[in-house]
Amino acid sequence: MRYGWGLLAVTFLISCGNPANPPPPKWTAENPNAGPTTAAAPKPAPSAAAKPAPGTTSSLDALRSGDSATGGPLKDVSFGFDSAALSEGARATLKANADWLKGNPAARVQIEGHCDERGAADYNMALGAKRAQAAMDYLATLGIAANRLSTISYGEEIPVCKEKTEECWARNRRARFVVSQTNPTS
Repeated sequence: MRYGWGLLAVTFLISCGNPANPPPPKWTAENPNAGPTTAAAPKPAPSAAAKPAPGTTSSLDALRSGDSATGGPLKDVSFGFDSAALSEGARATLKANADWLKGNPAARVQIEGHCDERGAADYNMALGAKRAQAAMDYLATLGIAANRLSTISYGEEIPVCKEKTEECWARNRRARFVVSQTNPTS
């Protein structure tokens, strides 16, 4: 009888393992081709000499490769010290970014929230998330579908300027936009 229960328990555990049809992967900037079209023919691997287009590399990937994470069709948005509020200038920049996104409906964007080095690391991580979310929310009010946008916070971890000056700190308080092109779905 003891072996019967053991065999039953093992059979139950095996049958409760990985499902035969797992849910499809969720779209992220790191996995822009996720979704129902992922079963298509695989894309050829890019050559080692090919450089990604400006604005299509995340700040983290640029840091890892030793490159600068600048450029691209969408402009960064700046924030005031210890704030996630959008200034009039930031709103104008986001309006221009929204116009570009409306003209490029296959583009998806990851919005990176960044901070200067002042403040605790965990506080800056949360503030970076609020900055990215503020930019995303404003783009949504301008008619950009939320499923085309995602956010990530890097807090103070990936500065564009490392000097200890107010001008440098101001450059680090930003939301950056990383574009990835995808095939439109029908």
